[in-house]
Amino acid sequence: SLPAKLINGGIAGLIGVTCVFPIDLAKTRLQNQQNGQRMYTSMSDCLIKTIRSEGYFGMYRGAAVNLTLVTPEKAIKLAANDFFRHHLSKDGKKLTLLREMLAGCGAGTCQVIVTTPMEMLKIQLQDAGRIAAQKKLMAAQAQLSSSSVVGSAEPAVERRTTATQITRELLRSKGIAGLYKGLGATLLRDVPFSIVYFPLFANLNKLGQKDPNVKAPFYVSFLSGCVAGSTAAVAVNPCDVIKTRLQSLQRGVNEDTYSGILDCTKKIWQKEGPMAFLKGAYCRALVIAPLFGIAQVVYFIGIAEFLLDMLPKHRA
Repeated sequence: SLPAKLINGGIAGLIGVTCVFPIDLAKTRLQNQQNGQRMYTSMSDCLIKTIRSEGYFGMYRGAAVNLTLVTPEKAIKLAANDFFRHHLSKDGKKLTLLREMLAGCGAGTCQVIVTTPMEMLKIQLQDAGRIAAQKKLMAAQAQLSSSSVVGSAEPAVERRTTATQITRELLRSKGIAGLYKGLGATLLRDVPFSIVYFPLFANLNKLGQKDPNVKAPFYVSFLSGCVAGSTAAVAVNPCDVIKTRLQSLQRGVNEDTYSGILDCTKKIWQKEGPMAFLKGAYCRALVIAPLFGIAQVVYFIGIAEFLLDMLPKHRA
């Protein structure tokens, strides 16, 4: 049933995001830093510096936004894929690869309704610590170079903002369109991701089914979700880098601004080289693999069906 699909998708998203959010934060910061202003050399370096400067919970900046909106996002994505697969199948026959890809395309298109504002707000909160650390470093360097001058400027103090404050400011200044900045880049990432992910997962999962009418074991669903998720994540990482750059409202010192997808692509290619499009690729793979592995296990086990079945018995 649709309620069961929505509950399953929501539970899966909450569990997955809680487990992998620190890696996602490192991915955002690595993707946003530009040549000449590098604060972090790797994922582990980013996480260590984040803990030192912002504390353990600094790794979870922006998690509240994700945890709030990941339920409808994952629910829409998984339920939409099932919906399109059902309507594209002919008399219950096996879907062709093209139809599986079309179902994935439909799911990816539907989810951006929630994904775009969620990612927009999350990125601002995740990257705020990097920008603040960069400003402190620049201020400290300036203070050292002018140490003989009395009353030199003190290092900048970060003013923490919340998702609510950012949302209000965007709605006041730009309306609802402000929350959907980077919509085109989000579609450019999520539609190809779903086209790759869902058919690949479905076919890998079938390999573990002894009987077509019986669900595959949970570990098969988990591994299939991990492999399909990491493969699709790396494949669309260049689009994710572009999306992250476009959705960042604040820039570090001497960092480029972009007017659109083509402008962003051109500047990254010219100034940072083609390898810049793979920034954070391994982080994204580490995020997506367990995230979708957990999601598919919860979804296929059917926790929601169990809970919904228990309600009448409990009332009785």
